[in-house]
Amino acid sequence: MATRDAAQAWLDRYVEASRTSDAGKIGALFSEDAEYLFHPFDEEPVRGRDAIVANWLAEPDAPGSWEARYAPLAVDGDVVVAEGRTTYRDQDGAVTRLFANHFVLRFDAAGRCTHFTEWFMQPRRA
Repeated sequence: MATRDAAQAWLDRYVEASRTSDAGKIGALFSEDAEYLFHPFDEEPVRGRDAIVANWLAEPDAPGSWEARYAPLAVDGDVVVAEGRTTYRDQDGAVTRLFANHFVLRFDAAGRCTHFTEWFMQPRRA
């Protein structure tokens, strides 16, 4: 993962895999022995491609209920830091949840993610 373009392409595939809940698309993102942390302080990551796919598919978001855009902030060899926003809406289109996201990703030579840590925050409430 040596370029911003390659990192952006991976992030775009990540959004598409999430949007479609397609097991093949999800699995293609990750190496066989990948580790995925949904929160930086998780005691144990989800380990292995099959476990990551199963975890994603266990509680999928309703189709059309969210939108997301992520972009690489920094690329250094096999490490990518990405940032973006995820917005959830109700059926009337009103925003129900908004997240600012940062991902710290490591990749293998084939461009598959070997380690994923997600950092997210919601806006402060007045």
